[in-house]
Amino acid sequence: MTDRFTTPPEDVLRAREKLVLDHFHDEVVQDWDATLSTFPHPHYELIAQMIVHDGDHEVRDYYNATRVAFPDQDHEIIDIRHSHDSVIVEFWLLGTHKGPLGAIPPTGSKHRTRMTAYFVFDEDENLIVERIYFDQLTILKQLIGGLDKKSPRDLATLLGVAKGALAMSGAEPDPRLTDTSPPDDLR
Repeated sequence: MTDRFTTPPEDVLRAREKLVLDHFHDEVVQDWDATLSTFPHPHYELIAQMIVHDGDHEVRDYYNATRVAFPDQDHEIIDIRHSHDSVIVEFWLLGTHKGPLGAIPPTGSKHRTRMTAYFVFDEDENLIVERIYFDQLTILKQLIGGLDKKSPRDLATLLGVAKGALAMSGAEPDPRLTDTSPPDDLR
């Protein structure tokens, strides 16, 4: 692996970027086989939730769950950057909450949430992880913001959202995300 101060040549950066853009496209059209083919071993890390989805089965379950919640999920890319081992994408994630999001019932509200994803490559130029950073509260505020607080039906939905969010908040963080150490040259 190259050191963190050495940027790969332009052809490598272009190939990485194409793979990442193909990955984004395939997610939007829900072509899971094509999306998963961008990894030798699918691996997602959702930092806001401290959850890891590892392997074909877990990642497919993640895709299916998020598309049940947001069947129209899409994105708007803001910018793309490159590092020695990653393509970093800033984007807006968009969707309408039409199905359950874990224990949170659908609100029918739309969200547009700014996110950053790190697509990390190994020394053989294989995509090894998509690591996503976002603020869960930003999404939740938008999902409940569209509810009419004077409507009994929407108040019941709001109560369900609160109960669902509380039910989901007790999970232990994945130790693969908490048991970290600095790189050898920073110790």
